[in-house]
Amino acid sequence: MARFAGSREVADTTISIPHPYSEEQARAWIAACTTKSSAGKAIVFGIVTREDAGLIGAVGLREIDAEHSQAEMGFWIGVQSWGKGYATEAARRVVRYAFEELKLNRVYAHHMVRNPASGRVLEKVGLKREGLLRQRVRKWGVFEDVVLLAILHDDWAQMSGEAP
Repeated sequence: MARFAGSREVADTTISIPHPYSEEQARAWIAACTTKSSAGKAIVFGIVTREDAGLIGAVGLREIDAEHSQAEMGFWIGVQSWGKGYATEAARRVVRYAFEELKLNRVYAHHMVRNPASGRVLEKVGLKREGLLRQRVRKWGVFEDVVLLAILHDDWAQMSGEAP
């Protein structure tokens, strides 16, 4: 995980992954995910290949907010697996999980303007652009514009053929 998530290319195009990314940092992240999952505030899934079940990325929901029935989706994929549809398949399954299992009303996500590939993944799974957050994050000393997208349960139900 530290090797794939912490590659400069992955870290550069994500809001919160550092570079370099040590094994200690990866272990701390996993421990934090476990704690947040136990509290019902987050859930993270590893993305693995069908061929050998090798880890190639992660996808999940964080900031799960029961009161407002929403959560933020995020994902990363190791560089060697870019462009192969893994992110789209994983994001699609997490959106379905959010609506079917967690009974959420809204799933939202962010991506840096200079990372349009993530935006395409989010749009493929039904998220719609809601706005531009100017200089929302600082990555490596540079303020970055971020796009906000979301999908509502009703949008997903219509798109997937599920009754609202």
